[in-house]
Amino acid sequence: MRPERHGDGVKGGSGGGKGRDPKSAFGADDYGDGKRDKKALAARIGKIAAVCALVLALIGSAGVIISYHMISIPSANAAFQAESSFVYYAGGKKEVGRFQAGDQNRDALSPEEMPALVKDAAVAAEDRSFYENNGIDLKGIARTLFSNATTGSQGGASTITQQYVKNLYLSQERTYSRKVKEAVISLKISRQKSKDEILTGYLNTVYFGRGAYGVQAAAKTYFRKSAKDLNIKEAAALTAILNNPNGFDPEKAGADAGGTELLGRYQYVLNGMAELKSQGKALSDYDAATLEKAKGALPKFPKPKADSRLGGQKGHALTLVKNELKSLKNEDGEPLFTEEEIDSKGLKVTTTLSAKAMKAAEDAVRDVRPEDKKAVNTKNPNNELHVGAATVDVKTGALKGFYGGQDYLESQINWAASGGMAGSTMKPFTLAAALEAGYSLKDTWTGEAGLEYAGGGTVRNSGQSESDPAGHSYGEHITGIKAMEESVNTSFVQMSAALPNGSEDVYEMAVKAGLPPDEQHAAEAPADYRSIPAYSVDFDPKNYLLTLGRQAISPINMANGFATIANGGVRNTVHVVSKVVNAKGEVVYEWDQRDGEERAMSEDAADDTSYALQRVVESGTGKTAGVIKQPAAGKTGTATNADDDVSSAWFAGYTPQLSTAVMYVRGKGSGKLDDWLDSYYGAGYPAETWAAIMGPLTDDLELEEFPEPAWMDGIAPQDGHEPSLTATPEPTPTPSEDCSKKRERKGLCIPIEKPEEDQKPSDEPTEEPDEEPTPDEPESTEPEVPDASCDWLGDCETSSPPADGNNGGGNNDTGNAEGATQ
Repeated sequence: MRPERHGDGVKGGSGGGKGRDPKSAFGADDYGDGKRDKKALAARIGKIAAVCALVLALIGSAGVIISYHMISIPSANAAFQAESSFVYYAGGKKEVGRFQAGDQNRDALSPEEMPALVKDAAVAAEDRSFYENNGIDLKGIARTLFSNATTGSQGGASTITQQYVKNLYLSQERTYSRKVKEAVISLKISRQKSKDEILTGYLNTVYFGRGAYGVQAAAKTYFRKSAKDLNIKEAAALTAILNNPNGFDPEKAGADAGGTELLGRYQYVLNGMAELKSQGKALSDYDAATLEKAKGALPKFPKPKADSRLGGQKGHALTLVKNELKSLKNEDGEPLFTEEEIDSKGLKVTTTLSAKAMKAAEDAVRDVRPEDKKAVNTKNPNNELHVGAATVDVKTGALKGFYGGQDYLESQINWAASGGMAGSTMKPFTLAAALEAGYSLKDTWTGEAGLEYAGGGTVRNSGQSESDPAGHSYGEHITGIKAMEESVNTSFVQMSAALPNGSEDVYEMAVKAGLPPDEQHAAEAPADYRSIPAYSVDFDPKNYLLTLGRQAISPINMANGFATIANGGVRNTVHVVSKVVNAKGEVVYEWDQRDGEERAMSEDAADDTSYALQRVVESGTGKTAGVIKQPAAGKTGTATNADDDVSSAWFAGYTPQLSTAVMYVRGKGSGKLDDWLDSYYGAGYPAETWAAIMGPLTDDLELEEFPEPAWMDGIAPQDGHEPSLTATPEPTPTPSEDCSKKRERKGLCIPIEKPEEDQKPSDEPTEEPDEEPTPDEPESTEPEVPDASCDWLGDCETSSPPADGNNGGGNNDTGNAEGATQ
């Protein structure tokens, strides 16, 4: 008979084995001993836990391997690759302002440019195991996981590599999935980049507070210097701020220049730098004594400047620069720069602007304009007084300075670029067109008020009153010089009408000189024609009264147009950008003077027109501008709106070196100035402002004279007008011991050189030095000044035209203005 089995024991067998306790889930052999049961249970749990840990470790390792291969390095965040573009005054050293994408102020440095002192401070502040770790800190991660599990927070003790990865490649979200990606990418980056490249990249992208990204921007923001110029205290303070950029801002932390929290962190950084030095890891040269001394106090932080990136005139200047950069084209007609490149590709833009000229314009307007008339009047914008001014280099067309009006933050309208009705500043272009057509300065025109013109209507002169509604009459026969001196409207309307193509010739001359056409007539502009802005408003070549300036011109373009006259008739393209260098240091654009030059009028026509404008300053409506030391020429201008109110007042003029135009307007640019301003003509505030700008800019320059007038005397057109007779010839200059340079320049006298006192008469023949033959005097020059005709030349107040003159350029034999035709 087979024995009956009970578990592993056999009933009746010789072994007498015990059966297992059915309550023993783990099959303990001696279930009768409680202590042995507990020990066996613990041992088995330990074995199982070890197995589970091994399995989890294997799974985790597999996960890490899979993650490492599955997670690739993404494209860098565009915002953290963005680099501010800087704009400089002429010379490329003093900053005008900068372009940046959004709120990121960034100026990246290369590894070679990044100061070693800053690198040491950053490692001491943020990752003292930087040179040993492979991009991640396992101990730090473990501490963070424990802290997060016990406190519920989601912080992280990231290495410099992890922070760099987070900034450049990932978002700022605080999740475990982002931390996993951050760790994996950090491992990969640490294998692909050198430690120096990672540390430099980190210092170029990390946020330091106050809108500054990267240590170069931070150094300028906090200490107003470049990173290379930081001392050990400043470098330690900046990297201390990294721990809490907003909380550690010295201006927010208390009266002790940073507060105890920043001071404690700052001392922590210095201790870390000492540790680096003792371990031989420091890249820069400093000693323990210097570090110990530095711990006593934070460096001095300059008072932060208000955010003035666009404030004052800076916004207007940066807008002009950006608009010009966007307008530049390559050889294929494609844009050289996109707006994105301008804002975020680290360009270095050198402008033509002079800090001195910008300040001179702003100071002049502030000192001259009436104090009770403000540029910004929120309650009544129609009562805003706007002043636009611009200064251009006569010989190059470079915009040297301007005043755009109110603070850019209050209004983005730049009155130096938007402009207003030009008024009588158009008359020089009419005279230049007449000279080119064959007329001369000595030809005469009607000065009588009330001229009726072919378009229908009556031309009035200045000085209108109830008793004299047509204004002043200056005589039937006045020269072009006199007409320019006194800004006689009737003379210039008649002059315009007498041209072969009438007002179209005036228009053509003005456009060639630098006043841009309106958009409707843009195709008529010369090739490669650029201006600021690109178009004028209401500039119609067929307007009979174009010479009186109803079209809106900007002061920048008007200054350049007058510069053409001063430059012997050669127009230069007005421009504000001289050079652009990219982030690699390569010159990608440079102004070529030859591309912007074009002859607008003959040199003789320019010199004669310039002479008439000199007379305006010497004895005409522009005498206010004659206070500067340099010879000056210019023209006043006043325009009226559709309601016959004075709506703009101008003075445009030049010295041999610089050309400046000043404009005063009201409200939206066409408001009434008369009876609102105490002086509303160009000879008042505009001429005073012009002198206040030009004096500081030219008084210290070497004296430079204008060329002598050419006294052109061509053959005037025969169609549409009567032939012109010249005015009374000028007398032959007489020798005089008291002949001043000014009188000599006008041809009124010849200086006699007095013999030296020790010079004795001699019977010996005198040996004359070789000399060039003296050129003949012009056959006919400026009219004589007889007592009866002094007003004709602007020397007295009574009007007595010369008896033998006649008004050429369109009048009939009796001087009746009705004969004028276009």
